[in-house]
Amino acid sequence: MPDLSHVLDERPAVRPLAVAVPDKRLHTRFDKTFPVMVGSELYGDAWAIARNLSAGGILVEMPYAPPLGAVVTVHFRYAHDDDELDELVVRAEVKHHHYLNFQAGDVAASRAIGLRFLDFVDAGDRVEPERLH
Repeated sequence: MPDLSHVLDERPAVRPLAVAVPDKRLHTRFDKTFPVMVGSELYGDAWAIARNLSAGGILVEMPYAPPLGAVVTVHFRYAHDDDELDELVVRAEVKHHHYLNFQAGDVAASRAIGLRFLDFVDAGDRVEPERLH
């Protein structure tokens, strides 16, 4: 059998090419933070911070993370100056769990969930204050 070990030594050095990774997102993101209420039959309702809203879903920072596959309701609320409240309610499925670490002086962390929107729901009754954590 011929000795081919010299082939590896004689080949020119190959540098990896910088390849631009295309954005695979289906929907444009609205990069804004705003308060929402996330409701779950098992865990109750909690105020959360929503970010990266799109037609397909949203990232929500919250104090707990419902299990993957759980269906939650997300309440988008807007209070007018005359105390009238507009509300949009969306059912969504928990698709991802995220644990965000950041540092500004002391180390801090936050939980977040990636939600995929399923359908819109009639706002109906408001969430009672005793259900909030």
